[in-house]
Amino acid sequence: MEDLIKKAAKDLAASKDVVALTGAGISVESKIPPFRGKGGLWEKIDPMEYAHIDAFNKNPTKVWNVLLKDMKEIIDKAIPNDAHKGLARLEELGILKTIITQNIDGLHQMAGNTDVIEFHGTYAWHRCMDCKNRCKSSRIDLTNIPPLCDCGGIYRPEVVFFGEIIPPEHLWRSRQLASDCDLMLVIGTSATVQPAALMPHIAKESGSKVIEINPEETPLTESISDYLILGKAGEVMSSIITELERLL
Repeated sequence: MEDLIKKAAKDLAASKDVVALTGAGISVESKIPPFRGKGGLWEKIDPMEYAHIDAFNKNPTKVWNVLLKDMKEIIDKAIPNDAHKGLARLEELGILKTIITQNIDGLHQMAGNTDVIEFHGTYAWHRCMDCKNRCKSSRIDLTNIPPLCDCGGIYRPEVVFFGEIIPPEHLWRSRQLASDCDLMLVIGTSATVQPAALMPHIAKESGSKVIEINPEETPLTESISDYLILGKAGEVMSSIITELERLL
């Protein structure tokens, strides 16, 4: 792995337009459980019953009690790990331009990244369904469920529920960034959920190098990624940054 760490650092140092695609695996180290896969949240509850916009509109109290209350408490306690911090450092160095993330925790912004495209929205912010007032998750009062805005409207997280669409401007810009980048970091994602999974393909077809950081192989590994660095995102990114700063 040490040779691949050095290779990644050299590739990043030589790149001028880097984009990162991140998934749930990057935030597991911040104690945020994944939604999909083994041990994921959707194994415990039915997403169509608790995470669909129709379910929320029909019975927001039920959805808040079963899903949103616990998610808010998890997000409020979470802090960025070394993988988030590593990506923020890449931006500071002028190497990383944008992060495209499937995550809903706001940890990239908390770490210091300033340009983050959130495909699935965020639990870090809530908005009133009536007056559209926005409020940080940490300031939402759970004394009453569902929590209410001063205007009397119900607060909802700014996530993309099932049954809602990914903002078209996010998809359009992500495609453009994937086409224009000269290196894409793919970190902590199984690369199976669309449309995010399409971005490495677009990058590769446009001539970009694709570096994958994951604890196991994915559908990208054999055909799209130039190479895979096996390991935990935080440990790998920390090692890459150390080597990169030695080179610069």
